[in-house]
Amino acid sequence: RGDLMLETLRNAFKIKDIRKKIIFTFLMLIVIRIGSCLPIPGVDSDVFANWFASQTADGMGFFDAITGGSFYRMSIFALNITPYITSSIIMQLLTIAIPKLEEMQRDGEEGRKKIAEITRYLTVALALIEAVAMTIGFRRGGYLEFSSGYQGVLDIIMVIFTLTAGSAVLMWIGERITEKGVGNGISIVLTINIISRMPDDIKTLYDQFISGKNVPKAILAAVIILAIIVGMVLFVVYLQGGERRIPVQYSKKMAGRKMVGGQSSNIPLKVNTAGVIPIIFASSIMSFPSIILSFVGKSDIKGIGGTLIKMLNSNNWFDKTNPVASLGLILYIVLVVFFAYFYTSITFNPMEVADNMKKQGGFIPGIRPGKSTVDYLNNLLSYIIFIGAAGLTIVAVIPFFFNGFFKANVSFGGTSLIIIVSVILETLKQIDSMTLVRTYKGFLNS
Repeated sequence: RGDLMLETLRNAFKIKDIRKKIIFTFLMLIVIRIGSCLPIPGVDSDVFANWFASQTADGMGFFDAITGGSFYRMSIFALNITPYITSSIIMQLLTIAIPKLEEMQRDGEEGRKKIAEITRYLTVALALIEAVAMTIGFRRGGYLEFSSGYQGVLDIIMVIFTLTAGSAVLMWIGERITEKGVGNGISIVLTINIISRMPDDIKTLYDQFISGKNVPKAILAAVIILAIIVGMVLFVVYLQGGERRIPVQYSKKMAGRKMVGGQSSNIPLKVNTAGVIPIIFASSIMSFPSIILSFVGKSDIKGIGGTLIKMLNSNNWFDKTNPVASLGLILYIVLVVFFAYFYTSITFNPMEVADNMKKQGGFIPGIRPGKSTVDYLNNLLSYIIFIGAAGLTIVAVIPFFFNGFFKANVSFGGTSLIIIVSVILETLKQIDSMTLVRTYKGFLNS
């Protein structure tokens, strides 16, 4: 796999057009990282960083990871592309609920452009709402302090518009990468943000398990950490690449004076049909109460309410001193499985697939067209989704185990790993496809 990746990149750099796209993407990523380090003018980022370091809310670490540390620094890209991700998910759900949007999606390229335009407006609106909420909340809590000492209305408005504009600029950069670079721009922005936090995580693991130990223990710890990371990466690659191919046979029919059709094809159903969405949804729901309490300054709830909050916080799972808190893991697993089925149900319609096959004269060998095909696809899909959800759960729970049992608290977890692996694989596939197209064009021209 590593040799194929290097070979793909070597071949890509030999072609001028693809080389320009890769360089453009790289330059845009540098701009993103510079912007993630630039604090909002006048804001004392040290005060905010001290507040962030004192928080234990589950999801704060992941939110900082997907923003590439810009939230921790309260930089101009503090909101990053999270409003765009949220608006994209909302639009996907609304497409199922609103017939007009569903009709747009079926209109081809023009319909997709209209949906993309609506998504942009929704992104800016969400960014503005989040910026107002964050600014007012941190201002009231005394965490958003200005180095000049003045905190007037204009300062507050400046912070709100800077956060909103930063998110809009990142959305624009992501779309430019998609248009003029390689891969899906938004996904690549998200991936580079996560990767940028990995050196800090590696340093944390080194300081905790290797530094200060004698040589045999240090080597053993390093080997174990490396083996766990490599093992998880290989498992995620296998999970993301796994698919069930359903054979489809097309019957022959007359077209003029010729018989056409009769060819065989297949419907590829990915094992991880919902991607990383179930984990993101489950984590968001579980962490929402803790984050809200942290923002309002009431994170020290006692009694039954405090116990329930601890159960919802993944930082407390597998903790030997508080085994009751690990019961929250059961709810987390249930949510992951539920959202895996739910998200797949709105993105893959067996009835629509069966109707399209029937219109084109296709059928699954041994299965009657129509209702029998729909039932077959539903049963097969239920089985595949469960396997994918089980794999997602394993990837997500392993970091929770090491965090709770060994106190290896890092922002780089199962969710981040799935995002990185899937985006890298998809980007390399796109580069490989572009290389093949350019090679064929060059052969034909010659």
